[in-house]
Amino acid sequence: MRNRRIAFIFFTFALMTLASCGGSSGSGNNPGGSSSTSSSSNSTSSSGSPTAVTEETLPRIEINTLGNTIPDEPKVNATMTVTDYVIGELPITDFSGSIGIEMRGSSSQYYFDKKNYGIELRDSSGADMDASILGFPEEEDWVLHGPYSDKSLLRNTLMFDIGQEFGRYASRWKYLELYLNNQYMGVYVLLEKIKRDDNRVDISNLKEDDNEGEELSGGYIIKLDKTNGEHAGNPGAYDLYTDNMSFQSSHNTGFNTYRPHFIYHQPKPADISEQQKTYIQDYINAFEDSLASDSFADETLGYRNYINVDSFVDYFIATEISGNVDGYRLSTFLVKDKNEKLAMGPLWDYNLAFGNADYCNGWEYNLWVYLGEERCEGGAFPIPFWWARLLQDDYFVGLLKSRWTALRSTALSDAALEEKINSKANYLKATGAANRNFDRWDTLGMYIWPNYYVGFTYDEEVNTVKTWLNNRMSWLDNEIENL
Repeated sequence: MRNRRIAFIFFTFALMTLASCGGSSGSGNNPGGSSSTSSSSNSTSSSGSPTAVTEETLPRIEINTLGNTIPDEPKVNATMTVTDYVIGELPITDFSGSIGIEMRGSSSQYYFDKKNYGIELRDSSGADMDASILGFPEEEDWVLHGPYSDKSLLRNTLMFDIGQEFGRYASRWKYLELYLNNQYMGVYVLLEKIKRDDNRVDISNLKEDDNEGEELSGGYIIKLDKTNGEHAGNPGAYDLYTDNMSFQSSHNTGFNTYRPHFIYHQPKPADISEQQKTYIQDYINAFEDSLASDSFADETLGYRNYINVDSFVDYFIATEISGNVDGYRLSTFLVKDKNEKLAMGPLWDYNLAFGNADYCNGWEYNLWVYLGEERCEGGAFPIPFWWARLLQDDYFVGLLKSRWTALRSTALSDAALEEKINSKANYLKATGAANRNFDRWDTLGMYIWPNYYVGFTYDEEVNTVKTWLNNRMSWLDNEIENL
């Protein structure tokens, strides 16, 4: 990475006059222009030459859509420049080149003025291209998440940090400030898109002709989710499941007649073969049948023959910590690697977690998420019966209690969790990014769907997350002990 940065130094000298604040001497608080994200001492001298960075500054991404309007899909051509700031060094052009860009998300596209984007890096010919951004492992596909209804700006990043404490892959992330066609768009989070990759979901690369023997056994990524992203040109088709891109569980939720749908995430619906569809369907059906059977707790005949139980324990703990109103039923990923059992994860999409929902009791800290169907039917997006059934097995409960005790005494202690929140909030405040974000998006003190609590300051929003999480962990301490 250092060699790459040095290689860009000469380009940076030429670029900074255009990409920086243009010599402005202020703190860069103009949200509508292309001002610097820090004081002018972090960009150029009075003569226009770049100067060394003197204070902590968020990375900056500038995207030019070349006159194109960004659609839900497909991606349109654009250019992107990524600038990083390291104290004591000149601003570093981390990436500069062509991309494809599209809007992403379901409810966020309709309810939020601040949009989320999918990014694909491209070479000069327009072909997909792997590259590193801000020190992350090289890849072509990235996500720009713009916290909007989450006015703490940290729910997703907090959950990814919690996920990493389990020793499992969770998307790497980094805060940045985004400029789109020279307009300041606020605080964003760069995320790794969930996909098969040696540095992401590290499973076997299942090829289209891997249709027999052990090659057929993996790797698969499937998900429970809305279908917006599966219907090009029809972003409103959020519950339009087809046999081409999904299959339905043969078991209802246990609370009503709805049955979950599983979407082929990788291989994609256009690439997965009929043999592969049959294999993963049969595997999920066998797991569910065994879990629903009278011998479900048997070590050989029951569900343990089909799943990585530890991964299910970790996913249960993570989801219950978050209180995510969409938990277990949306943005829920499962992985089946070659010659391996079915595993839960990775984690994704916690914008409405930690009390940030005013429906389905999403603000309550003292209710089980896995029992959400009892109080609020999921309709087309039900919670699978798995979790209530697993908690009827003493073996699963024993693993859960042991894991909870170990995590609570170390990585997920009250002190550790508070430090995770404080470090993020303090960083966004110290760099001035939080203030600039809310200058651009005047949402403090305003209801943004689906807020339950509305704070009038950024500190109030952050403290709400702290209080909710502290209450939640105390409640879970007691509930898990008494399972």
